Amino acid sequence: LEDPQLLQIEEELEEREAPQIKEEQEEQEPPQRKKRDRSHVQNKCKQSPKENSLSSVKSGKGTRIAHSTSLHMRAESDERRYGCEECGKSFVTKSNLKIHMRIHTGEKPFSCKECDKSFTQLSDLKKHMTTHTGEKPFSCKECDKSYTRISVLKIHMRTHTGEKPFSCKECDKSFSRIAKLKVHMRTHTGAKPFPCKECDKSFSRTHHLKIHMTTHTGEKPFSCEECDKSFSRKSKLEGHMRTHTGEKPYPCKECDKRFREISVLKTHMRTHTGEKPFLCKECDTSFSQIISKHTRTHTGEKPFTRQKL
Repeated sequence: LEDPQLLQIEEELEEREAPQIKEEQEEQEPPQRKKRDRSHVQNKCKQSPKENSLSSVKSGKGTRIAHSTSLHMRAESDERRYGCEECGKSFVTKSNLKIHMRIHTGEKPFSCKECDKSFTQLSDLKKHMTTHTGEKPFSCKECDKSYTRISVLKIHMRTHTGEKPFSCKECDKSFSRIAKLKVHMRTHTGAKPFPCKECDKSFSRTHHLKIHMTTHTGEKPFSCEECDKSFSRKSKLEGHMRTHTGEKPYPCKECDKRFREISVLKTHMRTHTGEKPFLCKECDTSFSQIISKHTRTHTGEKPFTRQKL
């Protein structure tokens, strides 16, 4: 089973557009390169330990090369000797396992001097520091955006090239990032690893869980500047603002009607397609819109009855 804590960390990294450079390099590595690396390992293995030792001494690098070759060969052969007892993941070196264990222990020994944030790795702290310095040395040649890391720039470039190298094996959809593919796969598996602590609902993404939590807290942080209404989501506020501006950016392709929200357009489209996805369990009648009004004919409920004076 997927660990919700680990998945949440992965998703938060994805939301901040912060994938690991190594992972990006491995994902983009062409098959020819992998084949070449395998033959490189085979050639190394054919060389006897004695020959390897002699060549190291002759080069004047001695023990350092012998040691680095040993680490290299261990990595190439994917010998992962250090296993995590918490989740079963394995690592080539003990130091990598030690860093990984901080995910489980919550240890964050590297603190930012500018704010109260802490990190599990020094490299993550260095990346975070760019949020204070504002430094973004990696610029896109196609638009005016800049990034703190070249790995994020490479991912951004796919918005210009249209490249989607990560394909779903269950359907014909493809994605620009592997993290998006992982989230998509839950639509096939039905996995919802993020449960609500207040009720029995679960969600496939942390973002959806955060939105749901506002139904329990009553929090509505997005306020309209034109009137006194507030909303739990930014998208809801944006849709509401169009009632003030009169903007209707979603046109129907079948007729000349336009709509303020895409959800209303989708409902309208059913008048053209004849789709009726809402089925009444009491009488098997189908409807194109939510059937709460119809169900009252079965329950006898009259929530809008006027009180007599």
